[in-house]
Amino acid sequence: MMNCNQSMSEKQMMTDLLCSQKFVTGVYNTYCNEASTSAMRSCLSSILQDEHRMQEELFNEMSAKGYYKVEMAEETKLNAEKQKFSQMASV
Repeated sequence: MMNCNQSMSEKQMMTDLLCSQKFVTGVYNTYCNEASTSAMRSCLSSILQDEHRMQEELFNEMSAKGYYKVEMAEETKLNAEKQKFSQMASV
């Protein structure tokens, strides 16, 4: 735990925000799935879309600053996963 004199770096704050956004979108997704009326589902879905946009903007900013690095997947691994999921879909 940090004492009062320490502060988080920009990267730490952004990472914390991104983790929070991931959690929030998961909660809203569950709420959308469990909404009992179309009006409630529509309202929650709109909020969920806003949360996804915020998460994407934060991710893009972190990526641009080099805080969140994404490695490109190898083509052979992608093809193997596609094959696996296409087999699952045909079952």
